[in-house]
Amino acid sequence: MNGASSAVWPGVPYPLGASWDGEGVNFTLFSEHAEKVELCLFDARGRREIERINMRWQTDQVWHCYLPEARPGQLYGFRVHGPYDPENGHRFNPNKLLLDPHAKDIAGALHWNDALFGYTIGHKAEDLSSDRRNSARGVPKSRVIDSAFTWGDDTLLRTAWHDTVIYELHVKGFTMRNPQVPQPYRGTYAGLASEPAIEHLKRLGVTAVELMPVHSFVSDRHLVENGLRNYWGYNTIGYFAPHAAYSATGDINEFKTMVKRLHSNGIEVILDVVYNHTAEGNHMGPTLCFRGIDNAAYYRLLADNPRYYMDYTGCGNTLNVMHPRVLQLITDSLRYWVLEMHVDGFRFDLAPALAREAHAVDRFGAFLDIIHQDPVLSQVKLIAEPWDLGEGGYQVGNFPVGWTEWNNRYRDSMRAYWKGEGSLIGEMAYRITGSSDLYAQSGRRPYASINFVTCHDGFTLEDLVSYNDKHNSENLEGNRDGESNNLSWNMGHEGPTPKNLNIINARTQQKRNFLTMLLLSQGVPMLLAGDEMGRTQSGNNNAYCQDNETSWLDWDLDVHDKDLLTFVCRLIQLRNKHPVFHRRHFFQGRHIMGANVKDIFWLRPDGEEMTRKEWDQHHARCLGLLMHGDAIEEHDERGRGIRDDSFLLCLNADSRSVAFRMPRHVGIARWGVEIDTCFADGKRPDRRTFNTGENYPLQERSTVLLRLMRSPR
Repeated sequence: MNGASSAVWPGVPYPLGASWDGEGVNFTLFSEHAEKVELCLFDARGRREIERINMRWQTDQVWHCYLPEARPGQLYGFRVHGPYDPENGHRFNPNKLLLDPHAKDIAGALHWNDALFGYTIGHKAEDLSSDRRNSARGVPKSRVIDSAFTWGDDTLLRTAWHDTVIYELHVKGFTMRNPQVPQPYRGTYAGLASEPAIEHLKRLGVTAVELMPVHSFVSDRHLVENGLRNYWGYNTIGYFAPHAAYSATGDINEFKTMVKRLHSNGIEVILDVVYNHTAEGNHMGPTLCFRGIDNAAYYRLLADNPRYYMDYTGCGNTLNVMHPRVLQLITDSLRYWVLEMHVDGFRFDLAPALAREAHAVDRFGAFLDIIHQDPVLSQVKLIAEPWDLGEGGYQVGNFPVGWTEWNNRYRDSMRAYWKGEGSLIGEMAYRITGSSDLYAQSGRRPYASINFVTCHDGFTLEDLVSYNDKHNSENLEGNRDGESNNLSWNMGHEGPTPKNLNIINARTQQKRNFLTMLLLSQGVPMLLAGDEMGRTQSGNNNAYCQDNETSWLDWDLDVHDKDLLTFVCRLIQLRNKHPVFHRRHFFQGRHIMGANVKDIFWLRPDGEEMTRKEWDQHHARCLGLLMHGDAIEEHDERGRGIRDDSFLLCLNADSRSVAFRMPRHVGIARWGVEIDTCFADGKRPDRRTFNTGENYPLQERSTVLLRLMRSPR
């Protein structure tokens, strides 16, 4: 619409947001405490406000109107009138243009200036008086969309959890430096949908990409003023709109096309979502959306001083999921991404913050209950980051059936074990077999555990074996940011050692150990993008603000990187081929009917079963795990019994080699070497088979996988 509207009709209060019906646009906005709401229309460039419309119709605290002449592409925002009374939790200021919380598209960038703040900057009390400057020039604008898109026969892939292999990536960083991706598409949704990007994912054999935040977000003011950006994107301001900076075309259909292309190649799309807080920060933050629409409804405020926010997130505020309209915002957003954008699931950042009721985390709280009973959301992949920063916020193992969890106990156990720490073989046994101590009692399966050694937050795999300490000086926070206890080990030298082949080889072998364990453990493996080819952040373990080559994947691979990539591809192929590595049920440790063998044996280096006392030995660094493929005791979707080969996995985190005797539990047999992490491609060049009773030369800090070649008859 290029000029003033000639007509304004009452419209309807649902759905929330701006809805094009083919003839006009219905606009709605929830505000419980507002006294007046104005719809502001802007020109095509978003620079000039061409009309303000009093949304005088209100139904059940929803303000609404219908513009019969409005069309897709129309830019708009809201001004909301009400009391400016921070002492009672209200921060209305009609001088501040506000984004639509349900906007499906957001146009333009945020330009930081003092007018974005609802209070007069300079007062010691920060918000003694409201600021009267018009913020419109610095605020992005909401944009009306036409949701039409030709999906064809595309639908959710619904890959079974036990068959899932996740690849965590950043949309921009994944393709930004890839020379095979056309220049205009690098760092965009189109780049991720390009042939070179998809070919890499298919070569790896991953079944799902987990995208770091793609909801519209903004960079913090202090970062921008220091020449940095919020690269990770955990600073959401729009829960329905794809982040515009990742679009090569400026059209939201580019995101849909990306999903459709990934689906057609058998790859699911999981979104990392941040519903626990918003980009508006604490009481000193800007007024961009929720704060100015209804601060007391959208945010959790201190009961005894509602000027301030309850902060379970460490980001200044916490969304108020106790309010039904905030719950509606979240569930509307989730359903939109499933039904309209065809994403396959979600990873919830700081998920306990969403499960808190009055204060404590409640696994039977409203948010979790709504998800559990929702016919759409209960059927997609749900992943919790099961901790936040509030009291009782560590909830690993406590989410209900239907949820999976990032398992940081897996991460820490793997890191500590391969670093050489003692008294860990019992802990390792739980983690390798799916963490039954965390998930079995509640009725969940091994795939409730999302296993990872590295993720976006922390060292890359290359840096985990190259640095003892974090090196975050580029973040301009005096190296105070980021985790200090990384359980990392530099193998004798801090940082790169291009001339020390002994250290280089030791580090490469250690990476193969981590990757072998990750991809052959029960549960769902999550691989951090770039770990398969030696990506480094030069020791920065908190690169949230490094939108540059520190974070972007380097596709110029040396011989070691290429070998590692080949090794990872082989591991994932091995995992995908053999169901014994991704069982649907936990091991029972007992004889299985009809198989005459136990489903699992834990072995000492002499090939005999572990005794109860030996699990507690501090000096023990070596462990064997024999998994019988004919004792899986599971069935496929058609009721057919699942059978597989039997495998022996041998681990040695000691600084000395071990003679590991091939076990006698299967009688006279040959064992074929599938993986030995001492070798670049995992293949042992000199000898490929070992007989029952023979010793395998298990080298220091190495992992070996052997397959049973012939059983007695």
